[in-house]
Amino acid sequence: MTGMNQTEVQLMVEIIRRIRDLGITVVIVEHNMKAVMNLCDRLVVLNFGQKIAEGLPKEIQTNKEVARAYLGTGGA
Repeated sequence: MTGMNQTEVQLMVEIIRRIRDLGITVVIVEHNMKAVMNLCDRLVVLNFGQKIAEGLPKEIQTNKEVARAYLGTGGA
């Protein structure tokens, strides 16, 4: 969804939601964090191919390892 305009992102999120609501598991590889946080029930975060976090969106938002890897913050 990165690179799409806001209208396109909203449409894509709705399409994915409809598929998920049919009971179909959807795996998303995406960098649009707003869309990911509003759509996904659980997240797995990779950094250079290594899993650094897994959990609910709320847990990932406060994960120090994720912040350090992707934002350069979060302490040592």
